[in-house]
Amino acid sequence: MTVRIAMWSGPRNISTAMMRSFGSRPDCTVSDEPFYGAYLKATGFKHPMADAIIADMDCDWRSVARAMNGNPASGEAIWYQKHMPSEMVGAVGIQDLTAHRHAFLIRDPERMIASYAKKMEAVSFEDMGLERLHLYFRMEADRLGHAPPVVEGADILDAPGLMLEKLCDALDIPWDPAMLEWEEGPRDTDGVWAPHWYGRVEQSTGFEGDDRGKVEISDQYRALADRCRPHYEALRAHRLIL
Repeated sequence: MTVRIAMWSGPRNISTAMMRSFGSRPDCTVSDEPFYGAYLKATGFKHPMADAIIADMDCDWRSVARAMNGNPASGEAIWYQKHMPSEMVGAVGIQDLTAHRHAFLIRDPERMIASYAKKMEAVSFEDMGLERLHLYFRMEADRLGHAPPVVEGADILDAPGLMLEKLCDALDIPWDPAMLEWEEGPRDTDGVWAPHWYGRVEQSTGFEGDDRGKVEISDQYRALADRCRPHYEALRAHRLIL
């Protein structure tokens, strides 16, 4: 039986590196933001490469949900799905991914916004997705009767082996040290938007960098970060720790 993992996060949140990590397991296949095309088609938002994304993807919300609840064509035992709550504005939501083990990846809002602003002309509260991320966490906690796993990107960068082992334990899958490194370059499983967003991760071979230092952000975006922060802190209170 396939174990389907839905990892929910905001943008610019080491989410692609996490997808690389799980994709390096021989027992795992990955899907990259499968609802992105439906989101762009429904909203008309002009994200970078929007036309190419819509042309490349299944843009029917319910059809995508059915596929994500099915089995991977390649037959791996684990199916890691990278999801953005900001893209779930149509007819479906977390409640429609019924065959999944859900987890939540977080990052300090100021860092998310500063990184996102380098790739987008404007940044909105909705783009960050933290309000819906918090809502989905509460929905899943209510369904389970306990908090689902939450991981902070900075903690993974600090101690990738220990934190990923704890995450695997929380997801009830075996830990595999293969998750700590991967070959550089693009992947067939990357979204068509990879040329705009994935430059740094395509050059990586493992978890790199420090996410603890000071970040510079404009007053406008600091106010946005302050609006996001209560949702982030509520999630952070449940994060896996060493």
